[in-house]
Amino acid sequence: MASLRELSQKEVLFTGGHRLCAGCPAPIVVKQALLAAPRAPIIVQPTCCLEISSAVFPYTAWKTPYYHNAFENAAAVASGIEAAVKALKKRGKLDAGKDYYIICIGGDGGTYDIGFQALSGMLERGHRVLYICYDNGAYMNTGIQRSGATPYGAWTTTSHVGEAQKGKQQHRKDLAWIAAAHGAYVANASLHNWRDFMRKVEKALNYEGSSFINIQAPCPRGWRFPENMTVEIARLGTETCFYPLFEVEDRGQKWVINYTPKNKLPITEYLKPQGRFAHFFQKDNEYLIEEFQAEVDRRWEHLQRLAKMSAE
Repeated sequence: MASLRELSQKEVLFTGGHRLCAGCPAPIVVKQALLAAPRAPIIVQPTCCLEISSAVFPYTAWKTPYYHNAFENAAAVASGIEAAVKALKKRGKLDAGKDYYIICIGGDGGTYDIGFQALSGMLERGHRVLYICYDNGAYMNTGIQRSGATPYGAWTTTSHVGEAQKGKQQHRKDLAWIAAAHGAYVANASLHNWRDFMRKVEKALNYEGSSFINIQAPCPRGWRFPENMTVEIARLGTETCFYPLFEVEDRGQKWVINYTPKNKLPITEYLKPQGRFAHFFQKDNEYLIEEFQAEVDRRWEHLQRLAKMSAE
């Protein structure tokens, strides 16, 4: 991987002037991913916060080839581009010795839910495409509605907090684990640990097959925290093991934990700064914290067992 000095001298392929919110994690994720690429990749993107804020015709913040698609078909379009590149190389219309990198970047709404069928097909067929999901845990673009990535108990505009229910009733879908079942290269990342994320992007782009990276992307607007805390919230997500850093290789047989906290923090450290969990700390709602912590512990222990088995 390039040194920090070398990275600072590379051309920035995602420019200023976009309409993303102050404190938004998406441009941080994009800049890190593009810096990790050997050259300008082909970008494919479903409708999401990032798309509507960076590529509204006739303006664009992207200095790369760029394709905007519907919510549900970005992975299918990326698969088609990869197949077209192969065909054009075979016909001599593209340089057969040159790598053409394809990165699909979507939010959790278009990845966990609406676009999941196309993503599953892409991973199963093994197209050489990197799909990055910037996971902000809800449909932020359309009004903070709950998604399959929304955590248990979180307030959204479609998982209200009141007498009948206390936020979302289900635990979040673990999409990285589902992607791993397809035999692709899979990784969990977090924007606060840029070196880990960029290493995984570089690895994924050189992988002979499909790859999927899920990256924690805290949203100040939807999660209800000050805009200067984005990176800190991401760090707390990893230090509490709510969003662990790991990768999966060898068709799901090799699980590696990339970071283990020296002192695992209680989940309350992650929940307290976020207004979407404010009701957790109200009278008689302690059971919400207990349930949340129990699920975090269960998933972390399961991940540790898989990593231990892989190392044996």
